[in-house]
Amino acid sequence: MALLVALHILAAVVWVGGMFFAYMVLRQSAAPLAPETRFSLWRRVFGRFFPWVWASIVLLLISGYSMMFLHFGGFVGAGRHIQIMQGIGIVMMLLFLHLFFGPWRRFGHAVEREAFHEAAKELGQIRSIVATNLVLGILTVLVGASGRFW
Repeated sequence: MALLVALHILAAVVWVGGMFFAYMVLRQSAAPLAPETRFSLWRRVFGRFFPWVWASIVLLLISGYSMMFLHFGGFVGAGRHIQIMQGIGIVMMLLFLHLFFGPWRRFGHAVEREAFHEAAKELGQIRSIVATNLVLGILTVLVGASGRFW
């Protein structure tokens, strides 16, 4: 159980921490750059970060459902905070899937074609989804950390 909890927390820290860094630090730092440079930077950053998000999602699902069935005896035995954490996590994963297969793909193609107006539009959508997922991720961390004390 200790290993499953550790892996679950590590995966959440990687995903939520990466979003926090991208949204709160890198976004403002990259804003003054010329569009060509800024879009190229974001393409490289997300290109390196998204494989970590995929790994985090896989690890969260494996560790979360392993704990759910091995420790809590299934969905019925899990506390309300576990149910809330699971629900928010699934929404976050669905938002990431949309981001990855929609705006992220279109952003990459726009950057390749040097269609910077289109790239800016897609980056704006990515930014909105990341902001939403960041809020949901922080909420999930708070629920997961404090829920057993409710």
